[in-house]
Amino acid sequence: MRTLADVIAFDRAHQRQEMALFGQETFEKAEKTKGLDDAAYKKARAASFAMAAGAIDGLLKKYNVVALVGPTMPPAWKIDAVNGDQSSGGGAGSLAAVAGYPHLTVPMGLVKGLPVGLSFLGPKWSEPLLLSLAYAYEQARGPFPTPKFYRSIEESTEIARLLQPQR
Repeated sequence: MRTLADVIAFDRAHQRQEMALFGQETFEKAEKTKGLDDAAYKKARAASFAMAAGAIDGLLKKYNVVALVGPTMPPAWKIDAVNGDQSSGGGAGSLAAVAGYPHLTVPMGLVKGLPVGLSFLGPKWSEPLLLSLAYAYEQARGPFPTPKFYRSIEESTEIARLLQPQR
C-alpha cells in the first residue's frame, strides 16, 4: 500500500474479510480532502497545536507541577459487533497528541474487573521525566492484578451478581 486510495481499493476488493465489522467512512472522507499541503489545513493544524500546547504548558505553570497525571480513559467498553465500539472517545492522551507532546500510559488497576490506565503528560521533550515518573508509580503500585478476558462483562462474578433478579 502506497496511498490511502490503495487502502480503500483493497478494502473494497476484500470487503468480506477486511470490513466485516466496520466501514471505511473515515478513509473515504480523508481521501476527498485536499491533503496535508492545503493552506487551510496547515492554518487549522497550527491553531490546534498552539491551543493544545498552550493548554498543557498553562496547566503545568498554573499548578507549578512537572507533569499532568490522571486516568487515561474510563474502563473498557463492551465490544459491539453490530454498531461498532462505543468508546467515550478522547482520553487523556488526546491533548498531548494534538500538541505533539509526550504522553505515557501505564496500567493503573481494575474497575469491576476491567483494566484502567494512568496517563502521564509532560511538556515538550520531557520523555525521560515521564518514564521516571511512571516507573516510580509502578514500583509504588506493586504487582498489577491479572485481568481476565470475558466474552461478555456479564461473565464477571462481580457483575453477574448485580444482574440477578431482586427478591
